[in-house]
Amino acid sequence: MKKHIVVLTGAGISAESGIKTFRDADGLWEGHDVMEVATPEGFERNPELVLDFYNQRRRQLNEVEPNQAHKDLVTLERDYNVSIITQNVDDLHERAGSSNVIHLHGELRKIRSSKNENDIKVWNEDLHLGDNCKQGHQLRPHIVWFGEAVPMIETAMDVCKQADILVIIGTSMQVYPAAGLMDYAPADTPIFYIDPKPAIGSGGQIKVIPKSATEGTVDLLNILHKNG
Repeated sequence: MKKHIVVLTGAGISAESGIKTFRDADGLWEGHDVMEVATPEGFERNPELVLDFYNQRRRQLNEVEPNQAHKDLVTLERDYNVSIITQNVDDLHERAGSSNVIHLHGELRKIRSSKNENDIKVWNEDLHLGDNCKQGHQLRPHIVWFGEAVPMIETAMDVCKQADILVIIGTSMQVYPAAGLMDYAPADTPIFYIDPKPAIGSGGQIKVIPKSATEGTVDLLNILHKNG
């Protein structure tokens, strides 16, 4: 029976592929106030701006590739049962080859009806005002905006409860509800935390690897290999 590794990933793992994060720039995401482009109220006020913003993010996704950290997590699947829970809305984990990815905050390559959150479809083109679902409602990005419920959080909690090893990469662990997920791992679960500016210190079952994602996953693979 393979051990179950649960990996929590945040913006830090995608940053090395060239995807900018709004937390790097005082609440601005690609020059926009997040309250304008990542809230239901912003969408209500200026839907065209919001749709255009995500069209640009979707196009940007076509110009970047998974980095070595994404690929290293795929290699773990040879010896472990691996579940990835990501706060990222890109598809770099999937493109690298990871087979079990849970997106907490939605996905850039999906859209949904603005009135029916379960009416979701894959979408790789630009999305415009007037693109409607079959019921005639405007389609919107399938992104969990600030102030909205996180539909996959309970699934993520259940997965964390099954962790034999927990790995946290490139996330400050300050944004809830995602930040609370590590508390759902069984009490004696080894935790590896990879981040160049770690928000927590080593101690107990937590081992901090104060490196970037691509450097830190190399250390992680070496440690896991040594420990068998």
